Amino acid sequence: MEKVLEVKDLHIHFNAFAGAVKAIRGVNFHLNKGETIAIVGESGSGKSVTTKAVCRILAENAVIDSGTITYEGKDLLAMSNKEFVDIRGNEIGLIFQDPLSALDPVMKIGKQITETLILKQKMPKAEAKARALELMAAVGIPNPEKRYEEYPFQFSGGMRQRIVIAIALASNPKVLICDEPTTALDVTIQSQILDLIKKLQKERDLSVIFITHDLGVVANMADRVYVMYAGKIVEQGTVNEVFYDPKHPYTWALLSSMPGLDTEGKDELEAIPGTPPNMLYPPVGDAFAPRNPYAMKIDFEREPPLFKVSDTHYAATWLLHPDAPKTEMPASLKKRIERQLKEAGELNG
Repeated sequence: MEKVLEVKDLHIHFNAFAGAVKAIRGVNFHLNKGETIAIVGESGSGKSVTTKAVCRILAENAVIDSGTITYEGKDLLAMSNKEFVDIRGNEIGLIFQDPLSALDPVMKIGKQITETLILKQKMPKAEAKARALELMAAVGIPNPEKRYEEYPFQFSGGMRQRIVIAIALASNPKVLICDEPTTALDVTIQSQILDLIKKLQKERDLSVIFITHDLGVVANMADRVYVMYAGKIVEQGTVNEVFYDPKHPYTWALLSSMPGLDTEGKDELEAIPGTPPNMLYPPVGDAFAPRNPYAMKIDFEREPPLFKVSDTHYAATWLLHPDAPKTEMPASLKKRIERQLKEAGELNG
C-alpha cells in the first residue's frame, strides 16, 4: 500500500516552569492512502500533541527534539513556514474537537468558509460563495443559502461541527485529521458526524487520522489502531487484532473500562487504577508498570521493545517475551470478547 504520511522516532518536550515535560518519546506510525487509522489513549497520553506536530501548530513552548514527519516524500519539519502554508489546509485538513472555539463567534458562517477558499484556493468571491454553499449542502446543512448569513451561536453543536468539517474540506485535502471531533456532542449527533466523515472519506478518497479516547468510535471508523500511553505507542494492529486479541495490559484496561451496547447488567466496568506518570520525570522501565497488576520486576527496570505478534500486530510488553510467565487477558474481558465474536458471527451467518 502507498504511504501518504509517516512519522518516525518523534520526540517532543514542553518547556515548563518546573522543567522539560517529555510529551512524545519516540513515536512511529504511518498512514496509507485511503485508510483510516485511530490513535487512542487517555487524556495526556500524547495523541493530540502528535497530530499538532504534523500540522505544525504546537504551542510556543514546544520543542521537537528529533524525528521526521514525511508527507508524500517531503519532510514537513524541514520546510520553512512559508513552504508549509501550502501544505496546511490544502493538503492536510484538521477538524478540532470544540467547534465553538474553532469558529469566530462574530463572523458569519458563510464568510468563514469563503475566507478559506479565497486564501487557499485564490478563488474570486462569487465563486467562493457558490463553493461554500456546495460544501454546506455536502455536510448536511439544511437551507444553506439562509444559514450562510448566520452566526455560530445560531447553530447547534452538531451543525457547528458540520461547518468545521466543511472548512476543513474546502481546499480538497488528501489527509484529514479528526481530533476528537465528537467529544462535545450527544450520542445521536456523534453517530451522525461519524457517518458523515465516513461518507465524505469514501467520496473523496481521503486518508484519515482519528484521535480519540472512545474505543467505541474506533471500532466503527478505523482500519488500524495505535494505542498510546505516556508519549509512546504501546500497541498497534488492525481493529480486529486490537479489539479481539489485545496483548498489552494497558489495552486490556482500556477495553475493560469501556461500556458498549453488548454490555450486560452483570458486567463490571473496571476503572484503571492509579494515575498517568508525571512526564517531568518519565519513569524507568515500562511507564504503565505502577498501574499494571501483571507487572514483573523487569517492568520497573527496563523499557520493553515492541514485540511482534503478527505482521501487522505489535505490543510493547515484557509479557510477550519468550521467558515471561504465560499471562492471559482478564477473564471478564475475555468473556466479553467471546460474546462479541459470537454475536458478530451470528450476524454474518
